[in-house]
Amino acid sequence: MPLSFDLLLAFALFALVTSITPGPNNMMLLASGVNFGFRRTLPHMLGISTGFMVLVLAVGFGLGSLFQTWPLLYTLLRYIGGAYLLYLAWKIATSGPANENDQPQGKPMSFMAAALFQWVNPKAWVMAIGAISTYTPMQGYFTNVLVIAAVFALINLPGVSIWAGFGSLLRNVLRDPRGLRIFNGVMALLLVLSLYPLVMG
Repeated sequence: MPLSFDLLLAFALFALVTSITPGPNNMMLLASGVNFGFRRTLPHMLGISTGFMVLVLAVGFGLGSLFQTWPLLYTLLRYIGGAYLLYLAWKIATSGPANENDQPQGKPMSFMAAALFQWVNPKAWVMAIGAISTYTPMQGYFTNVLVIAAVFALINLPGVSIWAGFGSLLRNVLRDPRGLRIFNGVMALLLVLSLYPLVMG
């Protein structure tokens, strides 16, 4: 049985809200937009949406039950993700200003790195588990998981793109190296603060 229109509409709202609200992905996209511009951040955005779609499929097709059987595995993954987020925060904080050729030091996150990051992103796991457990009817379950994953990816991409676009607009404002360093420091701090649910959970 396919998802009803009402359930699909409710899920679309859930997907939009969770995709567009602040989290590790969006903080990194904002920083990437400022440091590298929108075009160079495109692989990062596409990697997030694709990696997240694969994560939703994995959760829907049984990975969630694996964590129920071995909760220590989930805890371990969460802390690996937390450690990686701290590393990314450090990378953002130490990003240098643009050089004379207007190319910032470092390089934007690649498609594959962004896709793989979803597997250690605490917010992505919460979103994926919430989508499957709340919005996927058992009747026609496998088809519905495919629909949920596809719709989530389609909504997620424009949602995260807003953050990269906003960062790209700020790029001209933050030409001053000191301003850029302050911005990167604030973004790194916000990324660290996004670990609050992990620490308190």
